[in-house]
Amino acid sequence: MTEHPTSSYERPQPGADPAEARGALLRTPKPNGTSALPAQARADGPPSGPGTTAPCGKGNKGKEPPVNGPEHSQPATTETDTHRPRPAPEAIPPQPGAEEEKAPGGQERRTGRGLPPGRPMPMRRDGDRLRFVGAATRRIARGIDLDEIVMGLCRATVPTFSDAILVYLRDPLPVGDERPTGPVVLRLRRTDRIPDERDTEGLLLPPFPEPEPEPSALSELSSLTTELCEVRPGGALNEVLRGVRPVFADAPAARAALPELLGEGSEAVVPGGQHAILAPLRGRRRVIGAALFLRRPERLAFEADDLLVAAQLATHSALGIDKAVLYGREAYIADELQRTMLPETLPRPTGVRLASRYLPAAETARVGGDWYDAIPLPGSRVALVVGDVMGHSMTSAAIMGQLRTTAQTLAGLDLPPQEVLHHLDEQAQRLGTDRMATCLYAVYDPVTHRITIANAGHPPPVLLHLGGRAEVLRVPPGAPIGVGGVDFEAVELDAPAGATLLLYTDGLVESRLRDVWTGIEQLRERLAATAQLTGPDHPPPLEALCDEVLDMLGPGDRDDDIALLAARFDGIAPSDVAYWTLDPEETAPGQARRLARRALARWDLEELTDSVELLVSEVVTNAVRYASRPVTLRLLRTDVLRCEVGDDVPQLPRLRQARATDEGGRGLYLVNRLARRWGATRLSTGKVVWFELNRA
Repeated sequence: MTEHPTSSYERPQPGADPAEARGALLRTPKPNGTSALPAQARADGPPSGPGTTAPCGKGNKGKEPPVNGPEHSQPATTETDTHRPRPAPEAIPPQPGAEEEKAPGGQERRTGRGLPPGRPMPMRRDGDRLRFVGAATRRIARGIDLDEIVMGLCRATVPTFSDAILVYLRDPLPVGDERPTGPVVLRLRRTDRIPDERDTEGLLLPPFPEPEPEPSALSELSSLTTELCEVRPGGALNEVLRGVRPVFADAPAARAALPELLGEGSEAVVPGGQHAILAPLRGRRRVIGAALFLRRPERLAFEADDLLVAAQLATHSALGIDKAVLYGREAYIADELQRTMLPETLPRPTGVRLASRYLPAAETARVGGDWYDAIPLPGSRVALVVGDVMGHSMTSAAIMGQLRTTAQTLAGLDLPPQEVLHHLDEQAQRLGTDRMATCLYAVYDPVTHRITIANAGHPPPVLLHLGGRAEVLRVPPGAPIGVGGVDFEAVELDAPAGATLLLYTDGLVESRLRDVWTGIEQLRERLAATAQLTGPDHPPPLEALCDEVLDMLGPGDRDDDIALLAARFDGIAPSDVAYWTLDPEETAPGQARRLARRALARWDLEELTDSVELLVSEVVTNAVRYASRPVTLRLLRTDVLRCEVGDDVPQLPRLRQARATDEGGRGLYLVNRLARRWGATRLSTGKVVWFELNRA
């Protein structure tokens, strides 16, 4: 501690950041009420004399790195008002001063009277600077993304600290420990200047009847500066950025760096003297940009202590930008993970229309364990799945992805719903003892208009009938997946044409404000009320119905993420289905051609007769060659014509290129060339080979 007759300073602790206000601006007032500002030494000037104290910084053995600027020391001022009012919370504080100093021309230096409207005088005491830095850093810290932080920096400094500011950031911004490749490029991210009238966070500055200031280059910052600049290795701008410390624009290093930063002809932007400060923005690992603070020539120039204020603002802004970039990367990863875990698009199976919604628990928790899926099955059927893994974290999303993949694999084997849940339960136990989830698996058959449902501890589905009646389906609840040793039970229910099945997760119906059964009843009433709007003969539009369901959520009802899957059952009319059973004999292909020709004539599709006869003959011939049980043939007339041939042989046919000397092996080649789509699916009793043809 170094004492003086008029003032005293408290030395900051060794290792403190020189940009911290507590290490550079705090002081201990003397009982006589005098105060002084710390002096700052010039890089090439004499050492600090008696009565001055240099703040300590890291990596310099307790001595602060020199700042490129002239030495300034502030004379002591006598405090006459010891009870100054505190500034409004979270606002840029006013700049009070008990002693009224007269600026040149008879203008009051403390109140700013006689100055243009909205142009406060620079801060003259360390207390003013501390309050300003505190309010400014709070405003900067409120931002959570890059734009909010940069805007907070600009709004906090203009006009209280400077008349204009230019913020340059690296393009692209490095993320975390990434080592950028290529040249360092700075992009002008934002420019702000003092407007004609300024409202600083609710503190209206009194309008004084003074003439408008003469137009200057500060009013045309965007047009006078370049948007991109490349930092040349070994150049003047690179040296200033490596120095980290803010410098006045009239310093030799800054004078050489500004044309590189702003472009040629930038002298019109930067005022002369110490009316500009160039402050590098350094994040956790590296310099990520620069900020240029500007004052008009008619305003008082910056002082040496303003370099410390600029350093504090630059440090907080750079660290905030660094964290915002990391948060943005994490949010991007979370979004991509959730997007890949959920189906990108829903299929369009025959006889059913689908719509879905997914809502995360919150903006800060974008991933969760809720999922939905729709999987086409053989025989024009479709599997509808909705599940919920405990929690809404990255781990929950990863487990959800594994369970969803397992469910898709099991669905491809055409297992019954209860068997699918049984295998999912075994998979969850292999993932860990505490991996639990609920799941509901349903299979809809549009030909029989029936649906088979198995439940594993999930909320029951709601079926909205065509007349507007909504009912909660009575499905055995079962135990959650991961419990182990539990048998699951499936039920088969009617699925009439025009009805809508709604599958959802508990986040839609359960919250801290209501239990799950109260929410289910509210959902049922909401569906019934929505159906009444469209009348008894027309079901509500599927997408609009999903939006109406989500609108039932109140402000405090979002405790968990939500997955929603709606299925509108259209079905396939019996008159559009033709089904036969053929014995595995040599006459089966000819019989199949005759049956197909009659069905096409009944449906007025004679133009497809030649193609259908050829393809049916090839597929049936391949089936009866290896089958030991009767072969099934089914034709379905929907928006396309679909043909399905089933047998008891589990081996799937493969498309191959037949040699010129081969007598066979060209059947699937013809199917691949003539059919719109084709495929083969393995069943528990064999397989089904199918193909589709356009009706037009």
